[in-house]
Amino acid sequence: MGGRPCDPPTPLGPSHDLYCIELVAAPGINGVSGRVELASPPGPFTVAVTADGHARFIPVVHLRGLAPSRTYIAWATTPQMDSLIRLGAVKNGRVTLRPIEFDKFNILISAERSARVREPSGRIILRGQSPSTRPFPPDLMEFSLGAAGSSHAMDQAEPDSSGWPMVPTPPGLMMLPSEMALRPDVTPFLPTAETPVPKAEPHEVLFLKDGDIVDLDAELVRRTIDGQSFTMYSYNGQYPGPLLEVSRGAEIMVRFTNHLSDSTSIHWHGIRLENAFDGVDGVGVSDAFTYKLRFPDAGIYWYHPHIREDIQQALGLYGNILVRDPGAKTFANREQILMLQDLLIGDPGLIPFGQESPTHALMGRFGNVFLVNGEPGYRLAVRRGEVVRFYLTNASSTRTLNLSFPGARMKLVAADAGPFEREAWVESVVIAPAERYVVDVRFDRAGAFPLVNQVRGLDHLFGRFIPLVDTLGVVTVSPRRVSPDFGAAFAALRRPPPPFAALEPYRRYIDRAPDKTLVLTLQTHGLPFVTERLMQLDSIYFAPVEWGGTMPMMNWASTGRQVRWVLKDPATGRENMDIVWHFRRGAPAKIRLVNERRAFHGMQHPIHLHGQRFLVLAVNGVPNEDLAWKDTVLVPAGAVVDILLDAQNPGEWMLHCHIAEHLSSGMMLHFTVD
Repeated sequence: MGGRPCDPPTPLGPSHDLYCIELVAAPGINGVSGRVELASPPGPFTVAVTADGHARFIPVVHLRGLAPSRTYIAWATTPQMDSLIRLGAVKNGRVTLRPIEFDKFNILISAERSARVREPSGRIILRGQSPSTRPFPPDLMEFSLGAAGSSHAMDQAEPDSSGWPMVPTPPGLMMLPSEMALRPDVTPFLPTAETPVPKAEPHEVLFLKDGDIVDLDAELVRRTIDGQSFTMYSYNGQYPGPLLEVSRGAEIMVRFTNHLSDSTSIHWHGIRLENAFDGVDGVGVSDAFTYKLRFPDAGIYWYHPHIREDIQQALGLYGNILVRDPGAKTFANREQILMLQDLLIGDPGLIPFGQESPTHALMGRFGNVFLVNGEPGYRLAVRRGEVVRFYLTNASSTRTLNLSFPGARMKLVAADAGPFEREAWVESVVIAPAERYVVDVRFDRAGAFPLVNQVRGLDHLFGRFIPLVDTLGVVTVSPRRVSPDFGAAFAALRRPPPPFAALEPYRRYIDRAPDKTLVLTLQTHGLPFVTERLMQLDSIYFAPVEWGGTMPMMNWASTGRQVRWVLKDPATGRENMDIVWHFRRGAPAKIRLVNERRAFHGMQHPIHLHGQRFLVLAVNGVPNEDLAWKDTVLVPAGAVVDILLDAQNPGEWMLHCHIAEHLSSGMMLHFTVD
C-alpha cells in the first residue's frame, strides 16, 4: 500500500505538511512526542467535506512516551477556542479518533483524572495546529499591504484600453492595486457572426436504436442568460446538445459537420469505443466526419470537443449520453438528467477568452453564473414522497461542486461508468469537472428544497475561509402523495447484480506496488512580480481543493504562455506528450497519481483516461471500501491517489487533466494498450 501522510516524507508520497500535524510538547514535558495524520475518510469521493462545505478529516494519532498509568484525552478546538470537541482517549501507539470538521483547528492532548471528562481540566501534554492555520492576515506578513498600497474591493468595469473588461469576483474579497492592474497578455476572443444567428433551443432527447444514424452540427446560436444576449456555440442549435439515449450493446453512427470558424471535434467521454472515433483529431472548418459509436457499458456519459475546450466547451459544446441496461429496474418515480456548468459573465457580457493561449491558466476559469441544462434557476415540481433519480454531469471548465438538497435524503447509486458495489447514504455529492454521479433523492414532505452548492473559499490574501453558497435550482414538493410510493425500496441499500458487483478480486491490487507513477506538477516563467510574490506567501498552505475563484485577477492574467502544467514520469523523467506508456491488453495496471506539494501553486486535478475504465483503490494510503468503475478521478492538492486501470480497449489513448485551462496548457500524455 502507498505511504500514509505521517510516514517518513518521500517525493512520491502524500504531502507531509498538508496532511500531518507534528505535536509539540508543552513546557516542562520531556520525552513525549506525537503526530496526527489527517486521513481521508473512506467514502465514494477522494475529498471529504460536509454538506455545508467544511473539510472533514479522520485524525489518526501516533504517540510515544506517555506514562501508561495516566489517562490521556485528545481534543480539537478552533483557534479562537470558541468551539471544542472531544476526540477520544489516546495512548502510546496508533489511535483513530472521531472526525474533525473545522476549517482551522488546534489539537490538544491532556492528562486527565478520568476518561469521562467533557472538557480539558488536566495539564496539556502535547499540542499542534492544523496546516490550515498557517495563513495569517497581511499585517502579520513580511509582505504587508502598506508596502503594496491599500486594498479595496474590486468593481466590475467596462473594457479598458487593452480590450479586456474587468473580471467579476466573489463578494467580500479585497484586491491590491497592483493586482487590479493585471491583464492577460493575449488577444481577447469571443465568437462573432456577420449575419443574425438563430436563438438556441432547449435540448431534445434522441431515442436511438442499434444501427441508427444521427446528425450533429456545431454551429453558432444566440443565447440570452439573465437578460444579457450572447453569441455562443451549440450542437444542432440546442443548449446543451441533444441527449442521446441508447441501450447497452447498441452501435450507432454520428455524422458530424463543423459550421464554426475554427477546427473542432467530438470526444465521446467515458465510452470504450474504437480508437479511431475517440474524437481527439480535429474536424476542419466546413468539414464533416462520421463517428461510429459502440456502447459496451451502461451509465451516464457525455460528449464535448477536444480542441480548445477552454473556449468551445465553455461556450456550449456539450451534451449527455444515457446508456441503459435493458431489463434493469429503477425504483424511482422519475428521472432528471442534469448538466451543470458555471459561466463567467461581467457587466459588459461574457468575459473573453485568450485567442492565442488560454487565460486563467493557473487555477482555471471559475464562472459566476450557474447553469443547469443551459439555463439558470432550475425548477422541478414533484409530489410528496416522490423519489427522483438525478443523473449529474459536471460540464464546468474548472469548478468542483459540493451539491446537496438540504432537508431531503440522498442515496448515491452510481459513478461515471457504472454502479457502486453497494449504495450509500450521502449528505452531499462532490463532483469534479467531467465526473458523473447518479443519486436517488426522496422528497418526503411538502415545501421547497433548493439544489445548492456549498463550499468554503480560501481568501488567500487574508488567510481566512469564507462560505460560498450558490442555489442552482429549487424542487417544489406538493402536499399530494405520490403513487406508486417507492419509500420502502428507497430505504434499502442494494448491491447491483453481477458483473458490476464482482469487484472483490481487484482488491488484491491495493497492496501491490504501482506499475506506473505519474507526478502532477507545474512550471511557470514570466509571471508578474505581484503574482509570484503573493503566490510564494500562499505556498505556506493551499487547500486540498480550490473551491472558488478567490484569486481572480492573478488567475485571470496568467496565460498558457507563462504557465505549463506538467505530467511527469519519475521513472524516465519524461513529461507530458514525451511520455511513452504501454499496457498489455487484459492485464490490470496500478497507476499512482502524485499531486506534487512543491509546485508553485497546488491545485486539484480531475484526471481523465480516454477509452478505458478504472477503479479508485486508495487515497493517501486509505483503501476505498466501495468500488465503482470510473473514467475521471479528482486528485486533491498534495494527495496520492491509486487507481487500477482495466486495460481492455486496444489503441492509442490520452490521459489528461480535465480542467480545460490545464489541458490547454500542456497537461496531457498518450498511452498505448497493445
